[in-house]
Parts: sequence; structure tokens; C-alpha cells
Amino acid sequence: MSKAVSVTRAVEMVPDGASLLIGGFMGVGSPHRVIAELVRQGRKDLTVIANDSARPGFGIGQLIDARLVRKLVTSHIGTNPETQRQMIAGETEVDLVPQGTLAERIRAGGFGLGGVLTPTGVGTVVAEGKRTIEVDGKVFLLEEPLKADFALLFCRRADYLGNLDYFLTARNFNPLMATAGGTVIAEPNEIVPTGVIPPDEVVTPHVLVDHFIEKGASHGR
Repeated sequence: MSKAVSVTRAVEMVPDGASLLIGGFMGVGSPHRVIAELVRQGRKDLTVIANDSARPGFGIGQLIDARLVRKLVTSHIGTNPETQRQMIAGETEVDLVPQGTLAERIRAGGFGLGGVLTPTGVGTVVAEGKRTIEVDGKVFLLEEPLKADFALLFCRRADYLGNLDYFLTARNFNPLMATAGGTVIAEPNEIVPTGVIPPDEVVTPHVLVDHFIEKGASHGR
């Protein structure tokens, strides 16, 4: 059965209240068509796990502007004043996680690990309410794995099986997130016949990918 679906159908799979891993770094490597369709369909009460919330009107910032995000787990919000405003006003819960720790927690979720031991945050507000473990006289925080109902990715190419490769730094969090999403939906820049992506250039194998977005405009996009 083909894994190709329209962006409309893909977002119809996402219920209100879903948790979403969304790839990207300041919007680079984010699935912009899928994000726009989430806004159009008005999915609400979302938990978003992502590196950042981009900026107003762009990338994940569109979800923030539309007030569709209930909780954001992220490494920084410094480039999006609307995210900051909503956090301060208590309209959106924001869990700030150091960037490396965020990546490792996602990896732990995808690889079935029980958590990550890291010295990052020891002795700061990051450590509040968290378990600590001492190893060879050094204190580490135990950071728990992160997983989500869906992983929404952007990639350079998908073949008809669903193998993915990526553009340079647009790769960022996408491959990690592909391992930690219950349902993985990829938005490719290009769809190519199976075999066009050389085997040693496949970064995310098709067994991890449930659906990829068909090319073509959707609702004018």
C-alpha cells in the first residue's frame, strides 16, 4: 500500500490534544505545509516538542499565533516574542530544556532507553524536581525520555517506499524524531523512484516512516 497521502489527509489523522515532535531549527527543516494545514484545520490543545518556536507567522510560530499549542517542550523561545508573551501570561505551558539534553531525551525515547544522565543543569532551576545520580563522585541529572503520538518531519527526498534523505543542516532533529514518533509523517521536497537515493545516503529508513506528503498544492499552497 502506498505511503503517499495528501497534506489534508495527513492532518486529519492528528486529533485534538495530540503530542507532536516537529523537526526544524528556526523553521529550517520544518514541515511547513503540514504546519499550515494544522492551522487551517484548527487542531488544538497540542503538545509540541521542538527545538524552538521559530518566529511569529513562520514555522511553528504559526501554531503559536493561532493558539493551538497547550504545551511546548523546547530549547529556546528567544526569537518568538509571542511565545514569550503566552508563557508569561500563563496561556501556554513552556518546558525549557537545554538543547543537547532535548536531543538526547528524544534519542532515548526512540531507542527505548530509560533516560539520560547529564551534568547539564545541576545546581540550577533546571534540576528542580528531578532525580540525581552520583557516578564516580560526580552528580548527574536523570532526564526522562521524550516520545510523541506523531513525528512531523521535513526531508530532501522520499522514495516510493518512504526512505528519506536530508538537506545539509536542515537534517537537524528530523532523523532523531523519526525514531520517537508513534506515527511518522514526512514532508519531502521531492519524491523519487525507489533506488534513486543510494542506500548509503538513506538517513531515515522506510520502516520508520508511516506516510509522506504528496506533491502539489493544497488549499492554494
